[in-house]
Amino acid sequence: MHSKKSNLNEYIINAIFIVISILFVIPILYIISISLTSERDILEYGYKLLPTNVTANAYKYVFNNPWQIINSYGVSIFITVFGTLLSLFLSTMLAYTMSRKDYRYSRITSFVVFFTLLFNGGLVPTYILIVNYLHLKNTIWALILPYTINAWYVILLKGFLSTIPLALVEAARIDGASEVGTFFKIVIPLSKPALAAVGLLICFTYWNDWWLSLLYIDKTQIMPLQYLLYRIMANVDFLSRQAASSIGVNVKEIPTESLRMAMCVIAAGPMLILFPFFQRYFVKGITVGSVKG
Repeated sequence: MHSKKSNLNEYIINAIFIVISILFVIPILYIISISLTSERDILEYGYKLLPTNVTANAYKYVFNNPWQIINSYGVSIFITVFGTLLSLFLSTMLAYTMSRKDYRYSRITSFVVFFTLLFNGGLVPTYILIVNYLHLKNTIWALILPYTINAWYVILLKGFLSTIPLALVEAARIDGASEVGTFFKIVIPLSKPALAAVGLLICFTYWNDWWLSLLYIDKTQIMPLQYLLYRIMANVDFLSRQAASSIGVNVKEIPTESLRMAMCVIAAGPMLILFPFFQRYFVKGITVGSVKG
């Protein structure tokens, strides 16, 4: 009797998660479907899960200049990979310092990091610092350095690193290991779940960013994918407004909604492929780091 009840509960839980999974997948299918629908069909029939007439006009418009898309993809990949590694390395070093109970200024350092969550210098001082003092305008570093240290990610890492027993560090010190050796040979291997979880969040930050490009980048050679798509969408909106006020121009022939969805597919595709490989580390790292901090 107990076994049948247990099986019934398991079936109910599985059914609930299947329904939730379907609810999450349907919007993605809608995005793909709309990106393959003509603008005329969207205006006449609305959004459909299965397009009436399949067309790739939106993708043709985006890839009108394929080399620019490829170049922007390369820039985004470099920024994401290098920026994630640099940010994760520096954030882990800072979080490890804050988590050490034998560090005299641990509380002061933690307060300074937490303070930046509540207050920051603002846009104008940041822009002046990046452009006038660091001279990073129109350089790849302007897309990397501003996101190098994120206080929230540092606090997440600190919560996880605080669970590592101090006895391990003391044992390594007795065996003659230096602080740097202890950090790389003991702390880093034990922190893989947290590093994978926070690293994925940092990766999303770099990949989805277009704001820094809008502020600091004018050269098309170092323009990341998100900002390029943003400019394409802005151009299409401008053409649509001009066509609406012109005589003899059919607005239905200009892809607007389908183009938005096509850009979502192009921009989110790599992250949708990457996320499943880090999912188990992501869940474990976030839950463990949130227990103690």
